[in-house]
Amino acid sequence: MTSTESVRELLLSRIRDVHDYPKPGVLFKDITPLLADPVAFSALTDVLAELCVRHGATRVVGLEARGFILAAPVAVRAGLGFIPVRKAGKLPGATLRQAYDLEYGTAEIEVHAEDISADDRIMVIDDVLATGGTAEASLELIRRAGAKVAGVAVLMELGFLDGRSRLEPALQGAPLEALITV
Repeated sequence: MTSTESVRELLLSRIRDVHDYPKPGVLFKDITPLLADPVAFSALTDVLAELCVRHGATRVVGLEARGFILAAPVAVRAGLGFIPVRKAGKLPGATLRQAYDLEYGTAEIEVHAEDISADDRIMVIDDVLATGGTAEASLELIRRAGAKVAGVAVLMELGFLDGRSRLEPALQGAPLEALITV
């Protein structure tokens, strides 16, 4: 077994399945046991930080809200700055805003305009890739700010929702790294 496989097994062993949450018929993948385990959380942080370095990132974007929990320690471990991408209306000052489609309706995300420069290569980090809408909108925001996308890294990809296909055109050749696919 490679060390990558053993890290994946460790991470998977710390993700709890919660049946019928948030509604009947849904199997929720709860990462809070992984976050509570210092060995697993540290291993996850190390793997994501290594991806940032490998892909030449200069800053890390975390997507609200669980992406913040993962991206901030990754940025510290990799020696990079952390930039939060928030739901619209949560950041003070001048922001760039991007709307995107949800299953039923739309949503908007924002980033502080001055936090991203044209010299940056941004790694986007989130806990889960589901339908890909939020990640796709974040890539648009990054490019509108003039920066380049180093890649997208997620702890878990929900393959049955096919977010990878939606995200593929927006990546424009940048890598999408999912540590676990379910």
